[in-house]
Amino acid sequence: MPGSIREFADNAADPKVRGYLHLPDSSNGDALVLSHGAGSNAQSPLLIAVAETFSAAGFTVLRCDLPYRQTRSFGPPGPGDAARDRAGLKNALAAMKKIAPGRLFLGGHSYGGRQSSMLCADPAENAEPVSALLLLSYPLHPPRKPEQQRTQHLPDLRTPAVFVHGTRDPFGTIAELEQALKMIPAKTKLLTVEAAGHDLGFKGKARQEDLPGQIFSEFTKFCALSS
Repeated sequence: MPGSIREFADNAADPKVRGYLHLPDSSNGDALVLSHGAGSNAQSPLLIAVAETFSAAGFTVLRCDLPYRQTRSFGPPGPGDAARDRAGLKNALAAMKKIAPGRLFLGGHSYGGRQSSMLCADPAENAEPVSALLLLSYPLHPPRKPEQQRTQHLPDLRTPAVFVHGTRDPFGTIAELEQALKMIPAKTKLLTVEAAGHDLGFKGKARQEDLPGQIFSEFTKFCALSS
């Protein structure tokens, strides 16, 4: 695999930034911060595959453990963790700005993507300009609870965003997500993954080999059109 991967930590920040840094052989100057879902961590197979694909194309990529995961090695985030997790993402972006001089991109799977979008929707929270979001399996609502929509911040989201969503995701149907995207004033794109659930086909050792490349292709085309 082109480039190199090393453990990364910024212990001076509060919350601390911790994760794995993908350094490309030939950098294009751009950086991507990726975070994980509620029950996972930075070693998620999906995040690794996406990070490797972007890094091979010149991006410097940080897969980071959110603050709640740094505190607890397993289990979901608690009700009071979200604000601190967004502060951790803010610190991760600041750390990457020191490493890569180009554009900053932010994204994540499920909970990580939701917190990323909430950070960008609140200018008071985020000091670093994010050029675009990559949201993998956005958790629109809890399974079997479509009335509990997680869309309150979407009308304030002015960062262009690519949503990648499986047609069998119990956290939201494609139709529900398409309706939610109409609330966002920024430019958006929806990449549909046929027959995929919330894990987008990355569960255990299983993985959709062509999906990371497809995500990269659609995301970079989208960013070129949105700039």
